[in-house]
Amino acid sequence: MRKNTIDVITLGCSKNLVDSEKLMRQLEANGYKVTHDTDRPQGEIAVINTCGFIGDAKEESINMILEFCQAKEEGRLKKLFVMGCLSERYLKELGEEIPQVDKFYGKFDWNELLTDLGKAYYQELSLERELTTPSHYAYLKISEGCDRRCSYCAIPIITGKHVSRPIEDILDEVRMLVSRGVKEFQVIAQELTYYGLDLYHRQMLPELIERMADIPSVEWIRLHYAYPAN
Repeated sequence: MRKNTIDVITLGCSKNLVDSEKLMRQLEANGYKVTHDTDRPQGEIAVINTCGFIGDAKEESINMILEFCQAKEEGRLKKLFVMGCLSERYLKELGEEIPQVDKFYGKFDWNELLTDLGKAYYQELSLERELTTPSHYAYLKISEGCDRRCSYCAIPIITGKHVSRPIEDILDEVRMLVSRGVKEFQVIAQELTYYGLDLYHRQMLPELIERMADIPSVEWIRLHYAYPAN
């Protein structure tokens, strides 16, 4: 068990990965050494970012939590925190069923973990991330949630209605990532074609992509999760 070291484990989609990267940056700013998805977790604290979308993903998340609970019971781990979609969807039930976890956080309140560790959230670092991808590309999350109510999909139950990020906020993040050598951007959301409707009352994805493409050193832009009807 390594003192002042935190192991972060990310399950699920690339949107979860972005959240983990943001958390990792904040933890490092507070003086922690952070590992991500390591084969040999050795930190005194572990954070599991869970997926709760389909049955197999939920089972994987539960098994991972239980594996770290066992490590805690055996004295190989001091604190265990759980965040993400599964935690958002089943917050109360998980807290009752798995009391070995020190605290469960939902999808959007993970920054409270810093407070519970006695640390600060640095607002000036809100756009920064500790990238876990190869240095030439990064995921770029432009919105959360979804307004479509497809009968087969649990995303609206977990993440709520569609919420777009302001376009200038996104472009500032792109510029920051370009300054670190990122050339390829994987643009992600639950529903890309909805981007901007809540903030600007029109579909803003074309303008966002055009403005991204105008930023020097942006060489590739890939779009993920575009609903075909729009």
